[in-house]
Amino acid sequence: MPSLNVNGKVLQYEADPGTPLLWVLREQLGLTGTKYGCGIAQCGACTVHIDGAPVRSCIRTAESVGPNEKIVTIEGLARDGSHPVQKAWAALDVPQCGFCQSGMIMAAAALLKDKPNPTDAEIDAAMTNICRCGTYNRVRAAIKVVAGGGDAKRAGLDIQHVAASGASRKEGV
Repeated sequence: MPSLNVNGKVLQYEADPGTPLLWVLREQLGLTGTKYGCGIAQCGACTVHIDGAPVRSCIRTAESVGPNEKIVTIEGLARDGSHPVQKAWAALDVPQCGFCQSGMIMAAAALLKDKPNPTDAEIDAAMTNICRCGTYNRVRAAIKVVAGGGDAKRAGLDIQHVAASGASRKEGV
């Protein structure tokens, strides 16, 4: 039975040859944080890391992943949401519907690993994921927050958080 190294564990799966890695992750291994968007590697909702590089898992077959290659999904980035990119995403209310966000977070994490203080041009080149809600300005701001050491005020966004009671508190981030 074939196996994959996913989020630090070697896991066995059963799939037909040519099955996209995305479907093995979701259907065989139960890691549903990686999303299906377009199936042609254009939208980026299916982005995972293979040996630290962002990969569109909808077009990469599971059988093409070597036994020594390490896959990291959104579940393996930080289970408790403590990764700096995840924290910045939450602090700046980046997602609206959230569907594409796991792929966006994975792409941003790979970018920041390679370029800890990316320019706008480097962000544009790396963040090719598509967001139908159009949260691109907040994505850029969150990347800059992480690059700046986590200071949310660096983002320059004016965000109002509404508490469950309906009262709002303003954060000058």
